[in-house]
Amino acid sequence: MTGMKGPGIFLAQFLGDEAPFDTLDGLAEWAAGLGYVGVQIPCNAQLIDLKLAAESKTYCDDLRGTLAEHGIEVTELSTHLQGQLVAVHPAYDTLFDGFAPPEVHGKPAERQLWAVEQVKLAARASANLGLSAHATFSGALAWPYVYPWPQRPAGLIEEAFAELARRWTPILDVFEEAGVDCAFEVHPGEDLHDGATWERFLAAVDNHPRARLLFDPSHFVLQQLDYLDFIDRYHERISCFHVKDAEFNPTGRTGVYGGYENWVDRAGRFRSLGDGQVDFSGIFSRLAQYGYDGWAVLEWECALKRSDDGAREGAPFIRDHMIRLTERPFDDFAASGIDRAAIRNLLGLSEEQA
Repeated sequence: MTGMKGPGIFLAQFLGDEAPFDTLDGLAEWAAGLGYVGVQIPCNAQLIDLKLAAESKTYCDDLRGTLAEHGIEVTELSTHLQGQLVAVHPAYDTLFDGFAPPEVHGKPAERQLWAVEQVKLAARASANLGLSAHATFSGALAWPYVYPWPQRPAGLIEEAFAELARRWTPILDVFEEAGVDCAFEVHPGEDLHDGATWERFLAAVDNHPRARLLFDPSHFVLQQLDYLDFIDRYHERISCFHVKDAEFNPTGRTGVYGGYENWVDRAGRFRSLGDGQVDFSGIFSRLAQYGYDGWAVLEWECALKRSDDGAREGAPFIRDHMIRLTERPFDDFAASGIDRAAIRNLLGLSEEQA
C-alpha cells in the first residue's frame, strides 16, 4: 500500500476573473503557496481545453509541466456540471441550462448529447494526463419524487434508474477503455444521493467495474447518514475523496429539509474544515485501514468563513490528518522468533502430522 496522497484542492470554488484566480498557472502558484501539492481541475474552458486534452498527449504533458513548475500535480479532472446534465428532469431544465453553452439552451435533447460527449472527452483527457480517477455527478430523473407524496406509482423509481443506467453505461465503457475510474459524488439533488441509491445504480449498470464513488462526508451530515459505516460498506468502490466539513443543528423550526431558508439559517450547513461536526480522524483512519491510495482534496464551501481563510487553513488540516502507514506491526519488538517446528510443538502437533 502506498498510502493517501495530498493535500489537494478543488479549484471550482476559487476560479475567478482576476489574477491569480483566472488562469491554471496562477491558481497553481497560489495553491502551492498555501501548501497544496495537487489540484482537482473542473473541466472549464478557462482552465483546460477538454477536446484538445482528449486528443493530444503533448498538450497534457505541457499542462502537467506547467503545474510541476509549482510543485503541483493534477489529482483528478471534474465534470460535475456536465455529469449533472446527463440526466435532467424537465422541472429543472431552465435552471440547468446555465451549466451548458448558449447554443443548447432550451434544447434538452441537444444539451444532454453535449454533456455526454463532454464526460467522454474527460475520460480520454484523464488517461492522457496519467490519472486513475475522475469526479462527476450522476444527474437525476427521480429527484422530484424523493419524498413519497403523492404516492409514487409502482415502477417509477425502477424505470428512472434503468434509464439512468442506459445513459451512463456507454460513458462508463469509455472510461473502461481509458483505464480510468468514474467516481460519482453521492449528493442531494442527484439520483445517487445515499448508499441505497448507489446500490440501485450499481445493479442497473451490472456492477460496471468503472462505476466508482467520490466520498464527501459533508453531504452525509446534512442527510444524517452514517459516513463511517458508508466507508465500511463501500470502501472497495471509493476512488476520490472530498475533504469537506458540515454541521447539523436541528430545532423545532427547521431540520433536514431546511425550511427553504438560506444557507446561514439552515439546520444543516457546510463549514470550513475543523469548524463543523465531521469526525475526520475516524474517516482518515477508516480510509487508511482499507488501503485508500487516492487523493485527499479540499472542497471549500462555508456559510460563514471567507474562502481565502478556508483555503489557507485547509492544507495543514488535511496534512495533519493523513496517516503514514506503518511498515511493521507495533508489537514486533516482542516477537518470540521461534521457528515452525516450535510452533507445531506449541499446538501439540508432531512433524509426522505435517
